[in-house]
Amino acid sequence: MYRYDEFDHAFVADRVAQFRDQVTRRLSGELAEDAFKPLRLMNGVYLQLHAYMLRVAIPYGTLNSNQMRMLAHIARKYDRGYGHFTTRQNIQYNWPKLSETPDILADLASVEMHAIQTSGNCIRNVTADHFAGAAADEVADPRPYAEILRQWSSVHPEFSFLPRKFKIAVTGAERDRAAIQVHDIGLHLKKNDKGEIGFAVYVGGGQGRTPMIAKKIRDFLPEEDLLSYTTAIMRVYNLHGRRDNKYKARIKILVHETGAEELARQVEVEFAELKNTELKLPESDIQAITTYFALPPLAERPEGWANLAGWKKADPDFARWVQQNVQPHKHPDYGMVTVSLKPIGGIPGDASDSQMDAIADLAEEYAFDEIRISHEQNIILPHVALADLEALYRGLVSIGLATANAGLITDIIACPGLDYCALANARSIPLAQEISTRFGNPDRQAEIGELKIKISGCINACGHHHVGHIGLLGVEKKGAELYQITLGGSGDENTSIGEIIGRGFEPEKVTDAIETIVNTYLSLRKDASEIFLDAYRRVGPQPFKDALYGSNAQAAA
Repeated sequence: MYRYDEFDHAFVADRVAQFRDQVTRRLSGELAEDAFKPLRLMNGVYLQLHAYMLRVAIPYGTLNSNQMRMLAHIARKYDRGYGHFTTRQNIQYNWPKLSETPDILADLASVEMHAIQTSGNCIRNVTADHFAGAAADEVADPRPYAEILRQWSSVHPEFSFLPRKFKIAVTGAERDRAAIQVHDIGLHLKKNDKGEIGFAVYVGGGQGRTPMIAKKIRDFLPEEDLLSYTTAIMRVYNLHGRRDNKYKARIKILVHETGAEELARQVEVEFAELKNTELKLPESDIQAITTYFALPPLAERPEGWANLAGWKKADPDFARWVQQNVQPHKHPDYGMVTVSLKPIGGIPGDASDSQMDAIADLAEEYAFDEIRISHEQNIILPHVALADLEALYRGLVSIGLATANAGLITDIIACPGLDYCALANARSIPLAQEISTRFGNPDRQAEIGELKIKISGCINACGHHHVGHIGLLGVEKKGAELYQITLGGSGDENTSIGEIIGRGFEPEKVTDAIETIVNTYLSLRKDASEIFLDAYRRVGPQPFKDALYGSNAQAAA
């Protein structure tokens, strides 16, 4: 993984010192909140419903054990003993004192971490496939390119005050695990007929109050042109993006109003002026950064196969965990492990300080000191020998993180909702806990199969409800919480926006409604191999409307 150079160290240290002075002036009253707000947002500090919140960047979701231990230390010393991992592969602390945030940033800097550009109208944390560098189906590791984009975009003088926040995601496999089509720019690594590396470029995706699927504007962009073409997109957006209405300021609105073909033409005109400038990436630079992301020394461990079969036979719970939470690695003697942060009845994405410390120890012992955060709010150990899976599993059991539910109905994505967020209309966390408890039986989850539930407490869609197989949106109606249900969403290579199924449900009725939807699916699927999303796409919404609303199905629509 990437290591800071002298410039990085000096830059982050200077930013910490600068923010320390700004906080001192704010606390003394010298700096008013209106003047302080843009300064704190540039350093990842929000003012939430009850307290300040600090969002820490985890670039492309990759960190090591030492960095994870620092995150645990911050949770323990400055917060209430936990952190919340987010859908942008970051971590948030919900209770820091403003006076202590400079100390937190200084502690982060000591392990090459920061909170820069985790907020504000700038290019946010660049995200990537959480299995990057390890996946058997990968064309190329997307993280070197995400790192190039991170370096290029950090405090970029031209793009630090965009019309609105800007999000970029990169994936390196045909199976899109980074949800690139619901990003402002999505980059899909691929090879052309000559075997050369490049990108399919998607622009104008996003969720929020106006969900849109990104349009492909380039089928193949050579890797050397990554920065020049991205700059061209940013310049077109910076010039023409709306600044008079924040609800229409994202690039997705520009793409919609301009048309993808015309926007692509404007980008190509700008690109023609940039492609042979200093923005062209030399192959030597690409290779230099790629070396930081080389595979660890994966020794042959063939004994794992025989041992694994015996362990699974002896322990059904372990067998279930391997089946659900371990994916094939590019090396046959290894696996990619998902550590679920969705224990039954737990808060999605939360991890305690002791759990983070333990994960750091386990990663150091069994996973070559590499840890990933997924946009699905789980932790990934990307390089684990099959021969070590049983010992790792026992370690996870001891800290309550061995839930075998990755990709199942209880692996719920949820935003903090009205328990923390000043923008929320409804609670996400209690609802997620209730649904998880209702469907927590392992046999029931296995019967249902792959089903992604995603919950947002407001229209900003931080819980990605638009691309949930079942999406739940909290709204406010006459002073009360109400939940709108959408069906058929997906954030993979076949991205779709969920359809609103009908009128909303009161909080106490939502889990029963989910039960009805699940039972309807089970009665309609062709066989046990047909997952919920495929069944929904085959039969459409009407059977689910009929089941939920009965004779009032048409009126409910």
